[in-house]
Amino acid sequence: MRVLVVHNRYASAQPSGENKVVDQETALLRDGGHQVELFERRSDDIASLSLPGKAALPLLVPWNPGVRKELAARLRAERPDVVHVHNVFPLLSPAVLAACADAGVPAVATLHNYTQVCPPGTLQRDGRPCTDCVGSSPLPAVRHGCYRGSRLATVPLAVSLSVNRRRWWTGVERFFCISAAQRDVLAAAGMPAERLAVKHNFVPEPGIVRTGPGEHVLYLGRLAEAKGVRLLMAAWDEITAGGGVGVPLVIAGTGPLEAEVTAWAAGRDDVRYVGLYDQEECRRAIARSVAVVAPSTWLEAFGLVVVEAMAAGVPAVAAGHGAFVELVEDGVTGLLHQPGEAASLASCLRRVTAEPDGNREMGQAARRRYEKDFSPAVGLERLLEGYRTAIAGRSGGGDGPQPVGERTGSSRVHPRERDGGN
Repeated sequence: MRVLVVHNRYASAQPSGENKVVDQETALLRDGGHQVELFERRSDDIASLSLPGKAALPLLVPWNPGVRKELAARLRAERPDVVHVHNVFPLLSPAVLAACADAGVPAVATLHNYTQVCPPGTLQRDGRPCTDCVGSSPLPAVRHGCYRGSRLATVPLAVSLSVNRRRWWTGVERFFCISAAQRDVLAAAGMPAERLAVKHNFVPEPGIVRTGPGEHVLYLGRLAEAKGVRLLMAAWDEITAGGGVGVPLVIAGTGPLEAEVTAWAAGRDDVRYVGLYDQEECRRAIARSVAVVAPSTWLEAFGLVVVEAMAAGVPAVAAGHGAFVELVEDGVTGLLHQPGEAASLASCLRRVTAEPDGNREMGQAARRRYEKDFSPAVGLERLLEGYRTAIAGRSGGGDGPQPVGERTGSSRVHPRERDGGN
């Protein structure tokens, strides 16, 4: 199969789960014998733009005619079987869908977050869930400056969501939702349910699995409010006040709360802030963990670090909402804490570290779940199934779209706090 992958790469200064997924899927397809080409822009390149170029960039977020022309010409020349769209912000824009229509090539799109219904894509405001823009106008996002705390920066995203809503919904043959929780939110917001397929992200074999009880609790990810970093610090302080759990907390990552985390960890024996790990360091750190903790306060659309822990035979302690509810079977492959509650998170961390036999059994069950639902072989099968459905839909063959990924064994879970608001 010939596939053209369209992606605006996030800035390299901070880790990006989307960049990782795109790279891994590209490698998976190529290893499977398929021809994959890339049509990319890089947010790193914004720094090198001229001053007029930077000033004009917000105007191109909703629609970039140069990208439409360039991509359409390439599609006509290369004639791929399918175009796989990932992120289009800020340098590509939804004009990529018009290019696919111009060239008559079917498009699929992976929805990595909630940008189809929420300008910043988080379903969160001021550290709390928010659905004010879901199914309605995105004006509340502008009023509150939901993107980077700026009304001006939020305007291009809100305009793009408003003017391109129907283009997305009619120009994409197949949307890949990365969890059932995400699909439920999007379908309830009015997106065409028949085009929304659940296709969980896969995780490559790590090449290393846990062999002992582990030596630390690990937080691995972006240091941001929405990821529950402050919640984790509060829970760990509560644990420390009660005598600790016998292993340190290791925090790896970078982000807006880095200075706060650095100051909090300074001089403590029970906490180590290690900065940004590379991929090999991440794999080793996960495999040495008693547990991986994912305390996000927003409704995560997936939760890649949880599945990476599964692959290494390590249980996760995660917030009991969003996609985590379908990834973590509470008490079987890990533990779920009450979202936003430090005491509940502290209790789960005490439990997962205090019961070695139970911890080992959860780790083994997590590895079995990974092999069943998140391995490369499963990921490739579902990816190709989605492509074939999109191609058949464009050509008029088949009996219409059929759900992808519904054989995972995970239940269809509605995220909690739907009315409160990623």
